[in-house]
Amino acid sequence: MGKELLLEIGTEEIPAAFLPKALTDMAEITRKELAANRIRHGEVRTMGTPRRLFLCVDGVAERQEDQVIEKLGPARSVAFDDQGNPSRAVLGFAKGQGIAVAELETATTDKGEYVCARKKITGEATAGLLPFLLPRVIAGIAFRKSMRWSDLEFRFARPIHWLLALFDGRIVPFRIAEIETGNASRGHRFMSPASFPVANGKEYLVKTREHFVIVDPAQRKRIIAEEAKKAAQSVGGSILPHEELLETVTFLTEYPTIVCGSFDPEYLKLPREVLITTMISHQKYFPVLDNNGALLPFFIAVSNTVARDPAVVRRGNERVIRARLADARFFFEEDRKIPLEDRIEGLRKVTFHTLLGTSYEKVLRFRKLAAVIVARIDPALAPLVERAATLAKADLDTQMVGEFAELQGIMGREYALLAGEDPHVAKAVYEHCLPTAAGGGLPETDVGAIVSIADKLDSITGFFGVGLAPTGTADPYALRRQALGVINIILNKRYLLPLGALIDESIAILGPLLKRPAGEVKADVLEFFRGRFENQLLSQGHPYDVVAAVVAAGAEDLVRAEEKVLAMIAFKTHPDFQPLAIAFKRVVNIIRGFENGAVDPSLFASPQETELHEAFVQIRQTVLAKISGGDYLAALVEMARLRKPVDAFFEAVLVMAEEERLRFNRLSLLKEIADLFHGIADFSRIVTEG
Repeated sequence: MGKELLLEIGTEEIPAAFLPKALTDMAEITRKELAANRIRHGEVRTMGTPRRLFLCVDGVAERQEDQVIEKLGPARSVAFDDQGNPSRAVLGFAKGQGIAVAELETATTDKGEYVCARKKITGEATAGLLPFLLPRVIAGIAFRKSMRWSDLEFRFARPIHWLLALFDGRIVPFRIAEIETGNASRGHRFMSPASFPVANGKEYLVKTREHFVIVDPAQRKRIIAEEAKKAAQSVGGSILPHEELLETVTFLTEYPTIVCGSFDPEYLKLPREVLITTMISHQKYFPVLDNNGALLPFFIAVSNTVARDPAVVRRGNERVIRARLADARFFFEEDRKIPLEDRIEGLRKVTFHTLLGTSYEKVLRFRKLAAVIVARIDPALAPLVERAATLAKADLDTQMVGEFAELQGIMGREYALLAGEDPHVAKAVYEHCLPTAAGGGLPETDVGAIVSIADKLDSITGFFGVGLAPTGTADPYALRRQALGVINIILNKRYLLPLGALIDESIAILGPLLKRPAGEVKADVLEFFRGRFENQLLSQGHPYDVVAAVVAAGAEDLVRAEEKVLAMIAFKTHPDFQPLAIAFKRVVNIIRGFENGAVDPSLFASPQETELHEAFVQIRQTVLAKISGGDYLAALVEMARLRKPVDAFFEAVLVMAEEERLRFNRLSLLKEIADLFHGIADFSRIVTEG
């Protein structure tokens, strides 16, 4: 029966945003290390708080599994002579393996029989391996940002203060960051800071709870959700659901308690988003709603300690939110003194990027690009699009957005409405910022969608144009998110927009700001979009080979490309799909590197050539019409009629004929067929059977 392994890394407070990934990584690294060391084990669990990362592995084997290593030597035929005497080659092999010739065995392989040496390596005791394995687990946990402390070279999210490491109740001895392992954990920093010994995982969970630490984040989350719900109900309301905030406060606390506070109802006159942002983003408070979803003058705070006097804690939180809301009201009232339109000039003093000019110059750029887009989608919307683009960034000059950056677009909408702007324009000012996160809400209106696409495309092309494209995991200007935003808006709105043409327009508008050749910029931006688009399709569960085939054939029109993927998936059930894909691969291999040429039917030397050409001519216009009309499945079904003529052609015709005219004519025929198929997908990328 396996033994229990425990590891606790005690630290200074780790940022809440770091913890979920750190716990996931800790478990995964542990599994990999145990597997690499041939140590069998059961369930791997991780838990944590701001001050500790905890690992428990059940059923850990006491020893490594034994290992048999087989090393092939010379072929049996050359290892021994007719009398069975070992050759020089086999003697050298046996010596190199440290065994006698008599201990060599024979292994049968696909290439024949070979002499081999088989060595059994007896597994070592797990207890002796863990002092080397566990430090690798700790060092392998990656954080968004890590630090060094004292004069140590070791890096971690925050300084390590204690290490608990037990295997079968015994200390696993090692030292990391000048900290020796032991069998002691520590309680809550303020309510029970003393250390206490631990013998096993069950005792660990009991004793940490006794010392005001709830190590399991799922349990803390449940407590917060249940107690916050009760607190909101006590004042006649319910909490505003916000999973991200719930996750954050879960990892901000070790022993969560709930505080219900209130604020002056006069503040409810502020825009709803101002109140919500102030409470959630800045104070980590849950807003409280009435039965109709309107805000009530209450909030729910999560504390990390049990208060001696809850009223004192409540009043302290109320003072903080009162000051915050007073600031917000002051900013709001001051901002209203200047119409939103008059703030446009102020954008001349707001730097977008040192290489890409001011926010005022950015507005001028994407307003031009938006005009190009709206002309393709609905020219009647041009006046609204122009006005929305003009005002889109004006709220950057307001005190409210200066203090609460999350309110960009939201305050633009509010100030636009207060200034008497067309409600469609005001909504588009807000929507141009969408989506604000992966999977976030998209613009509902065409005006907002068009301005959003233009703004994001200007940023992406601009940063690529000055050599600031994302690298690896680094994406300081959130270009990946913006590209996904453009993709999702286009797909959601079903806009038939050619990305290549829009990128050309954006490059032309950027003009002298570009630091790289325009052709390179376009190619890189298109490839960037292709990568995001392909990843999105794959994340939706579409087959990899179908996605690759369609994207390889061209994905500048995202809507059409998505429709082609769906058509290809449906066509996969057609009985001719696999044979057709196999035949097409053969076509592609033969014509690789061949340039277009005209087909001359008078040069056909066999009936199979004539039949294939006639079948191709017969379906070509129908297929092109179906593709043009977006009926890709019907086009594919029509293409399937070429399956038998293609097979017959390859069986009877030598494409690479010695006579140049015949060879050229046959390649030209195959090239025309390949080009027709390529109108939907590159079938050579389809995974075929056999």
